[in-house]
Amino acid sequence: MSKAFFAKLPKVPSFKVTSKDVKDGEAFALPQFSGIFGVEGGQDISPQLSWAGAPERTKSYAVTIYDPDAPTGAGFWHWAVANIPANVTELPTGAGDNTGSKLPQGAIQLPNDARAARFIGAAPPVGHGEHLYVIVVYALDVEDIGVPADATPAFLGFNMSGHTLGRAVMTATAEIR
Repeated sequence: MSKAFFAKLPKVPSFKVTSKDVKDGEAFALPQFSGIFGVEGGQDISPQLSWAGAPERTKSYAVTIYDPDAPTGAGFWHWAVANIPANVTELPTGAGDNTGSKLPQGAIQLPNDARAARFIGAAPPVGHGEHLYVIVVYALDVEDIGVPADATPAFLGFNMSGHTLGRAVMTATAEIR
C-alpha cells in the first residue's frame, strides 16, 4: 500500500494483519463480491482477519475496508467496525453480516456507503478496471471511540485520528470484465 494513502494522517507504528480468505495484494474470492449490488455469485461475506503485534497500550481496535477507486469522487466504504475489545485479535469469516452476531460483544458496525450496517462486497463497475480494497486494523488508545452506531466510516476515521497507536494494512483487489 502506498504511503501516500496515509500521508495526511498521524504517523504511527505498523503491525501485521492477515486473512485466511484473501492474501495481501491478491484478488478477493467470489464470496467477498457483492450479490447485493448484483455481482453474480457474490455473497457479501466479510473476510476473516487476524492481527498481531499491536502496541502494548492498545485498548480497542477498529477495522475498515475502503475502495479508493470507486467512481464516486470520494471512494466507497465497504465496512467499518469500531470498539473491538483489545483482547480480540481476529474476526471470523462472515462477521460482517447484517446481524453482527459474530462480532465480539461491544463492537459496533457502522453504516457503509450503501447505508447498511454490514459488509458490502466488492462490485467494481464492469470494465472499470482493477479496484484496490484497503483493509485496515487500527489499534486505539480508548476502549470506546465515542461514535454513534449510525455514524459514517469517515466520521469514525476523524475520531480515530488522535487515538491511533498503530495501523495494520493489507490490500485486496477486484475487477469485473
